[in-house]
Amino acid sequence: MKITKVDAIQIEDKPDDQPGWRPIVCRVYTDTGLYGDGEAAIAYGVGSTAAYGMIQDLAKLIIGMNPLDTEVIWEKLYKSTFWAQNGGPIVFAGISALDIALWDIKGKYFNVPVYQLLGGKMRDKLRCYASQLQFGWGERKTPAYQIEDYVANAKKAVSEGYDAIKIDFFTFDPKGYRYSSEETTRVLDPYHVHVVIDRLAAVREAVGPDVDIIMENHSYIDAQVAVQLGEQAKKYNILFFEEPTTPNPKMNKFVCDKLNIPIAQGERIYSRWGYAPYFEDGSIQLIQPDIGNCGGLTEAKKICDLAHIYDVGVQAHVCASPLSTAVALQLEAAIPNFTIHEHHVYNRYDYNKKLCKYDYQPVDGYIAVPDFPGIGNELTDYCFTNGKVTTIE
Repeated sequence: MKITKVDAIQIEDKPDDQPGWRPIVCRVYTDTGLYGDGEAAIAYGVGSTAAYGMIQDLAKLIIGMNPLDTEVIWEKLYKSTFWAQNGGPIVFAGISALDIALWDIKGKYFNVPVYQLLGGKMRDKLRCYASQLQFGWGERKTPAYQIEDYVANAKKAVSEGYDAIKIDFFTFDPKGYRYSSEETTRVLDPYHVHVVIDRLAAVREAVGPDVDIIMENHSYIDAQVAVQLGEQAKKYNILFFEEPTTPNPKMNKFVCDKLNIPIAQGERIYSRWGYAPYFEDGSIQLIQPDIGNCGGLTEAKKICDLAHIYDVGVQAHVCASPLSTAVALQLEAAIPNFTIHEHHVYNRYDYNKKLCKYDYQPVDGYIAVPDFPGIGNELTDYCFTNGKVTTIE
């Protein structure tokens, strides 16, 4: 079996409530008729066009190769490209997209779900948390400005059966605008401390003691602010403190030692080499590798296994098309150190759902692991008729 061509696809819907949303996906074809789909998880922020181009560049290197040789291909993409060594979001997103598609082909070839190829399914369903409630918990983005908004969103998620939620309490000002980096770094004034902690306190009171709260920060704050907020957040029993600083082992260690709160980090850490320093100095307790930009399934499994040595838990970062959800479920089902699954609010939006054949949604706070051969989902025709498609042969 040989790889015959690759389609790189940039989705350019630009929805009204999220104009920067541009998923980057690919399809890898073989001479047997089997194909596989993958994703470069750079769907938001800046960089999607670069990832789209990176897939095209990397695809040229794998034409004619056996898609079952995932390790061989991964090493080629890592070593022969020069710029892949030592990581980086764009090159690793490109590698990830192709690698995921190859695992999809491998599962279809052997007629088994990918979790079977990873060692077997340790669990049939995964505990989920409702993610990013500062954007609402509905069918379109609705920023939360007032305390009442945070409470309403949290109650809605809990009413649907979730017993864990994640919120960035420091994204939006009560006056109706998004905070700038100038406002969220260095030592905070009392007003901004109260904005964050008052929101957290209100949500804790609303959901009660039996619902886990994850305090998200997107690395928008720095180490000093993380300590300042974390000290006051302790009494509200947060499950973990996510991305309290720019990814940096020493700063993570500083925050971890000062607060004694579990620290989560990882959606912007690439490869096992990127993760190793965090494990070695104990500066991270929960990793969140994004399979669509950390190196794909080939690399993500190694990262998770390395984390297991250090008693570090795993929750994959999932914020892209439903392909990313499907591949995360395959990995999380197969690893012993799985902790919880991220169900992002973007998974509720129609403009995202229509990109893939299957729409996986939690029921009562748990999501079932799909048993279809491969990663368990595939791109719809919509991606090919409405996306920007470049074919590499």
